[in-house]
Amino acid sequence: MASSKVKIALASVLAFAMLAGCDRGNGHEASFINTDGASSALTLEFFSVDPSPNWNGMKDDVGKVITAKTGITLNGEFAVSGGQDKISLMAASRDFPDIVSPKGELSKLVDAGAMVDLTDLIEQHAPNLKKLYGNFMNRLKYSNDDQAIYVLPTYYAVNQTYFDAGGGFGIQHRVLKELGYPQVHTLQDYEHVLRAYREKHPMMDGQPTIPLTLDAEGWRIMITVTNPAFLATGAPDDGEYYIHPETYEAMLHYKRPEEKEYFRWLNHMYNEGLLDPESFVQKSDQYKSKIASGRVLGIIDQDWGYAEAENELKSAGKAEAAYSHFPVTLSEEMRDHSFQNPGFVSGWGVGITTANPDPVKTIKLFDYLASEEGQILINWGIEGKHYEIRQGKRVIPAAIQDQKTNHASMFQKESGIGLYKNMSGRYGDGVKDSTDNYVTTNFPEQIEAGYTDSEKETLQAYGASTWKDLFPSEEQFPVKPWGAAYNMPAPSDSEYMVIYQKTQDIIRKRIPEAVLSSPEQFDVIFDGMLTELNQAGARKMEKQYTELIRNRVRLWNEKPG
Repeated sequence: MASSKVKIALASVLAFAMLAGCDRGNGHEASFINTDGASSALTLEFFSVDPSPNWNGMKDDVGKVITAKTGITLNGEFAVSGGQDKISLMAASRDFPDIVSPKGELSKLVDAGAMVDLTDLIEQHAPNLKKLYGNFMNRLKYSNDDQAIYVLPTYYAVNQTYFDAGGGFGIQHRVLKELGYPQVHTLQDYEHVLRAYREKHPMMDGQPTIPLTLDAEGWRIMITVTNPAFLATGAPDDGEYYIHPETYEAMLHYKRPEEKEYFRWLNHMYNEGLLDPESFVQKSDQYKSKIASGRVLGIIDQDWGYAEAENELKSAGKAEAAYSHFPVTLSEEMRDHSFQNPGFVSGWGVGITTANPDPVKTIKLFDYLASEEGQILINWGIEGKHYEIRQGKRVIPAAIQDQKTNHASMFQKESGIGLYKNMSGRYGDGVKDSTDNYVTTNFPEQIEAGYTDSEKETLQAYGASTWKDLFPSEEQFPVKPWGAAYNMPAPSDSEYMVIYQKTQDIIRKRIPEAVLSSPEQFDVIFDGMLTELNQAGARKMEKQYTELIRNRVRLWNEKPG
């Protein structure tokens, strides 16, 4: 990727003045207008390992305001399948974008000398970021040995309160309704619902009904195949590891005996004809296409993984074919840990590279996005167009809410709302601003307003107001002192990475083999996988990761200074 090009242009004072007026009347000063001398427009190259299918080149409503306020336009590139290879290529070629969001690949860029230490930039030019992170600044440091700040955490928000669930085991609303809204607590319950409906409706619109399908393409295998194994067996999400809550010892979570039984259940579903036999060979687009057809009864996924397909259903007037969210476990005694609190988590975020022509102006962009004004803009949009002030409260008009609910993709592409939340630090759901309004639109009343009629009907049948009501609450679990292990930069030394890749190759080969085997062969294949993992060096890798977890706990408990 070529380094960015700086474009100099005269700014339109009238345009800035008009945009500055967008926030008048809501108690905020438009204090971030670009007024540097002969105002310059700066175009920066931005790369993210996450996809952004609705990105519109900042031609959306929110993007235009951001450019007018900061003088910066982002030329964005978004990976569609993880972006690991792209980051490796950057590190090897030393050809970096100006801004990068590398998630778990940060260590490759740090080792390549690509990342700028943001510590002084934040101190000198970013008062809103300093206010945002406050006592959490220690958690922004890269490691005990290298205490530079290379990225602003963006994937976890500050003081986040989760009001809704977007994961778990999904079942179409019409399936639940026709079966009289049965209880869904265990894998056996879930299986029974899918089986009963498929028996009644073996075909849909001339095509075979699919009780359950999975998306195992690339890294997506973690989300729909392997991560559910620990959630369904009473463990929290720490990526590829299970962390002992008292000793902080790390081990590959596949070694937990309970998880073997989860994969045995998937094997059973396959042999019973309830699991789509194409689950491990189909592409993500094929997976979404099946969901959009309305013939997939159940999914095990996070809502962001199939949102495009579900939005197609809603836009086509088939909201009853969209999905619920249940905390399904192997047995009644186990509890889904989706809402165990990791505290404020750093590790994944956005940073400035050494290719950036103007780090000061870039940190000011990040600072604007983290300001109260910026946060309201990226979450709510423009006053008078996307929301109104009624009796001192921000309110989304019914017509706009209908667009957000039933035509979500097009609305986001045109408005830009939600497209910029991972481009700087941010406040979490539940946080209120200086006007006593919520910073984000994810609060109970607004979440409920955004549900379709089918969702509301399903929730009412189960005595719930939101999907989270069905899940064990965060109060039932202790706060994890290491945060979320998957959000921690992986060791960059070659031996660890070689072992890690070997174990991933084994897992991604043997898990599908075990699931698609005969019941008689399942134990042989699964147990053989565990032996292979240890032979590949898993124990040494786990020992190294254990030390990293313990180091993080020590670092995060240091006093700021």
